Amino acid sequence: MEYELYIDVFFLENFMMDHILLLLVRRILKSPATLGRIALGALTGALLMCVVTAWPLPCPFIKFFLFHGVVSVVMLRAGLGIPWGRRMVYALCLLYASGFLAGGIMGYLSQYGGWVEVGSLFFALAVGSYYLASGVLWLVSLGLGRGRGRCRADLFWEGRRVTLMALIDTGNSLTDPFTGDPVSILERAAAEELFQGRMPDALRYIPYRSVGRKDGVLPAVRLEKLCIYERGPRWITGPLVGISGDAVSSDGTYRMLIHPDL
Repeated sequence: MEYELYIDVFFLENFMMDHILLLLVRRILKSPATLGRIALGALTGALLMCVVTAWPLPCPFIKFFLFHGVVSVVMLRAGLGIPWGRRMVYALCLLYASGFLAGGIMGYLSQYGGWVEVGSLFFALAVGSYYLASGVLWLVSLGLGRGRGRCRADLFWEGRRVTLMALIDTGNSLTDPFTGDPVSILERAAAEELFQGRMPDALRYIPYRSVGRKDGVLPAVRLEKLCIYERGPRWITGPLVGISGDAVSSDGTYRMLIHPDL
């Protein structure tokens, strides 16, 4: 059995769907990636899909690995700048979950007629599936995040421990640009308690942007460990903590913002 493949149509369809999937993953991860970078990632993914599809490989397993391993990883790196490691695995899971969701929505709507095969209508349907999938993922994340909020946290540094109230901040997307590690925020008064009045020598500076301040740098240090008491103790080894000169809570009910990826 032979199939006729129009490579230009195949490329455009893959570019459109890759763009939508990257937008969905960016929304979930709260990534700062620009639309231009996402377009670059979608372009890279679509080009690689065309190359792998047209490349005559003798083993189907190799193509399967290239499709679902190499192409997806390169697309996430190019489009969202996802670092290697656990965050990449998480992003891959989100990418495929978004793909199943968007594909399911399109498959459901396509049963009402063959008109979805028409070029411009296909793209309109793809855009509609993005907004529907965004709504579903938002509701799911809202349900999973219910109950997450303030918690007790123990911070450890050179044999000392400070206990304070913290907030698991779902709006915190700050990461180390070199390692990709999530960065939690600790107010300076609490940091001085932990470091006994002076900042440690092993400080590093994390660039950031915030409302009312276009660019800035935040001093950060890697603690020995952190214990979060949320439905039981949860231990994190070597967390990266940025030190804020301002209080993180206006009423003083919490003194630390914990990154949601911890």
